[in-house]
Amino acid sequence: MVVSSLIFSVSFVFPQKVFYFHSFSYLCGMFIKKIDKGPKGGKVYSYYRLCQSIRIGGKTRHNNLLNLGTLEELQEQDLKMLANRIEDLYIGNVNNLLLLTSDAVEKLAAKFCNELREKLKIEKKASLIKTDSVEDKAIEADFENINLKTIKHDEVREVGTEWLCLQAIRELGLDTLLANSGMDQIQVNKAIALVVSRAAYPASEHKTSQWMQSSSAVTELVFGQHQKLSHQQLYLAGDALYAKKDLIEQHLCQKTNELFDLKDKIIFYDLTNTYFEGRKANSMLAHFGRSKEKRSDCKLVSLALVVNAEGFVKYSQIYEGNIYEAHTLLTTVDSLASQTSLAAKPVVVIDAGIADEVNLLMLKEKGYDYLCVSKAKLKDYTVANPDKKPVEITDRRGNKIALQVVKKPDCQDQYLYIRSDQKALKEASMNAHYSTRFENELNNLNDSIQAKSGTKKIEKVFERLGRIKERYPTANKHYTIDIKHDNTNAQSLSFTKKQLPKPSKTEGVYFVRTSILEINEETIWDIYNTLTEIEATFRVLKTDLNIRPVYHQKDERTKAHIQLGIIAYMVVNTIRHKLKKAGISHDWKNIVRIMNTQKIVKTSFVNDKGKVIIIKKCSEPIAQALEIYQATKYLPKPFSMKKFVLPQ
Repeated sequence: MVVSSLIFSVSFVFPQKVFYFHSFSYLCGMFIKKIDKGPKGGKVYSYYRLCQSIRIGGKTRHNNLLNLGTLEELQEQDLKMLANRIEDLYIGNVNNLLLLTSDAVEKLAAKFCNELREKLKIEKKASLIKTDSVEDKAIEADFENINLKTIKHDEVREVGTEWLCLQAIRELGLDTLLANSGMDQIQVNKAIALVVSRAAYPASEHKTSQWMQSSSAVTELVFGQHQKLSHQQLYLAGDALYAKKDLIEQHLCQKTNELFDLKDKIIFYDLTNTYFEGRKANSMLAHFGRSKEKRSDCKLVSLALVVNAEGFVKYSQIYEGNIYEAHTLLTTVDSLASQTSLAAKPVVVIDAGIADEVNLLMLKEKGYDYLCVSKAKLKDYTVANPDKKPVEITDRRGNKIALQVVKKPDCQDQYLYIRSDQKALKEASMNAHYSTRFENELNNLNDSIQAKSGTKKIEKVFERLGRIKERYPTANKHYTIDIKHDNTNAQSLSFTKKQLPKPSKTEGVYFVRTSILEINEETIWDIYNTLTEIEATFRVLKTDLNIRPVYHQKDERTKAHIQLGIIAYMVVNTIRHKLKKAGISHDWKNIVRIMNTQKIVKTSFVNDKGKVIIIKKCSEPIAQALEIYQATKYLPKPFSMKKFVLPQ
């Protein structure tokens, strides 16, 4: 059914004008045919030919491309892979890592590809797919007279984001890892398609299946041809990925370090949670707790992450939604030590909620240095070096910050005193806001006492006052409240505001604690500021990759859903890390918007011989997309053109 042409071009004929559109040579549908030869009744000798199917006069014929010899070094099952690899090398797809070939197949494929090019007298570079001008590479021309009214464009699908993510997955070696772990090629392809889809179009499995079918070229890139994957198949692919969680995590941890020469001298640990939609009545994971998104009406599931300074996940663990943050650190440290191969123990940076005395002592006993935000402001401290003035720096927004190393009695750690003018203004504004609301509540209570039918019973007045103090604990401590009453009823309420301490000493001040004693103020500040990496990780996971909220009913599916988001995040962070090194700081949503401008389009038309010519082409990337391809050093197109000729 399929006929391929060596070199293709189309001419559009107008009165007194002819317009030519050229393309590069392309051979498709290659296969290897076995030929038996020998005298009748005697020993039979077998050799092989590289062929392709062509249609002549309405019948399919085999066109001999190249004699391959006896191929004694290969097994019968290797022949199909050899034919596919020769075709890949011929068209310039040299990096098709989804084809797991042996060294023997790779060596023979390179040899026969060169012989095929020599035979057909085609002189083009192996990186033809990277060239901007196809016309400059065409050696011959194959003209067609066509009926312009028969031109039709259909099957327009997005390919840019999918192709970008697929190349990142191949660079990370995730496809090879899954194949070597015991999954067959179809299972690997489904899993890779699911990861690409999560990064390019984060949605439910049902919507993802629809997107794959109607809008995306992801299955064509992964499987070689467009096909439908049901949401049930995607569920099973996600389950298969979660079953290999530890293996995938260890591989990506090591591979990202090798790719970008990372040393992991600093790691960050934090806990977040995401909420469920639905009752989750029989779930062991879903529990009510303190929601990071202020969704106290929903049950939660918690996610603990260890992230390095570049934002790559080193370890992850899923916990119940009501788990106490500080109780998770010991398990994480032990698991991290056993599952990763860190050359030296890194500095562990943790948030104030995890940095209790028990955890800090545990880190010391296991040989880790740490840095954390102090839970409370120090009141009793001394300056470590009284002769040295506070170090003054500015943050990224130009706000002034003062830094000074201080000591706390009976503590071996050192603290960094930090005062921010901007934070002082913010705290002063918040205190003023709460003070205003507190005073309004007190005035309302006094009005109720004075009203004819208001609250007058002394017990009820004190109950109401207690609730007001509970709502505004920060403002309450700055007020003196007096209630005049007899033994039964309140008569009036009055209040006075105390003299506040000077803002320069209390507002805008916080402390960072560290066990490292040999570093200065600027270094402590720099390490503390990289804590934003884990915050950025959680933001990308929850918002860009859509792990929030969770709709799954089964706990195992919930875990698979979150783990899929983490794998997709590693692909996304690989791309963004390479772009940052090239000075491109787009967020992921903007990258997807840019890359989705690149499409695959199928064009068909009828020539003067009554044959239907079908061309499938990948559009040229726009300038911004090409800049992304160049910064990541990825190929700009999965292919340039595929041509099929069919009888009308």
